[in-house]
Amino acid sequence: MELMTRIDIPASEWKIPAGAKVLLVGSCFADEIGEKMVRGGFEATVNPFGTLYNPASIAGSLLRSISEREYTPDSPELIQDEMEGIWHSWMHHSVFSSRNRSSLIEKVNVTMREVAHFLREADVLIVTFGTAIIYRLKETGMLVANCHKQPDSLFVRERMSSYDIVDQWQMLLQLLESVNPKLKIIFTVSPIRHKRDGYHVNQVSKGILLQATDEIVNSKSSDHQWDYFPSYEIMMDELRDYRFYADDMIHPSAKAVEYIWQRFQDTYFDNRTKDVVAKAEKVWRQHQHRQIVNSNLSNSK
Repeated sequence: MELMTRIDIPASEWKIPAGAKVLLVGSCFADEIGEKMVRGGFEATVNPFGTLYNPASIAGSLLRSISEREYTPDSPELIQDEMEGIWHSWMHHSVFSSRNRSSLIEKVNVTMREVAHFLREADVLIVTFGTAIIYRLKETGMLVANCHKQPDSLFVRERMSSYDIVDQWQMLLQLLESVNPKLKIIFTVSPIRHKRDGYHVNQVSKGILLQATDEIVNSKSSDHQWDYFPSYEIMMDELRDYRFYADDMIHPSAKAVEYIWQRFQDTYFDNRTKDVVAKAEKVWRQHQHRQIVNSNLSNSK
């Protein structure tokens, strides 16, 4: 008796080799899979700009990095929170924020140069779209990737169309191909629901992302190696039971992430890579265990 609807995922025609250089960008689900790849011995760079949720912000960050357009003290993307005196970048996660504007500029520019260099040599780019909802500054119309808990009155909330997403990404993909012709790209839609906008809006948003990724992948010519991995569909259909969710009933549990990771391996790894990954994960677990033991010993003294 089948007790779940299993998602049929054909094995990819191309494989990710052991130790490959992989860049992961997008929603917090990219962090989950990225951590798995790091543990598995891949040379993985995970969300270097911080967590980014919408396709426009992800594309904008990659485009700026490739173009190497550095930030300056006059860049409109930089803002100071007058109450706390902290400088933020509208294009970056708060991990980049600093009380010193020069420090913030240095951090974002160094990261941008590192990403540009990594992209030119990377084997795989994994892109995870989280939402089609975007926010713009009312005053200038500039898209922001992170609102940094600023007042809602500063922003206009919009919803991207699948056409907007496809148009922007097709231009970016052409540029990526020109700087790294060997780059393989995997798109996926995050299974994490965005409850802030309401569950109906979340479903509409996910539908737009699914349509956009389908159009992007299926519009490719035969010499492109772009693919779609159905992490959203796995979570919604195979793992629809709430026992596969974390305590917040929104994020996938560790067991669910592990299951999706196994499906990912079955799709993109050959047997040799699976063996290498399994050994690397074992070494990582042993190292973590030793650290815990040493920490407990230190605390007991």
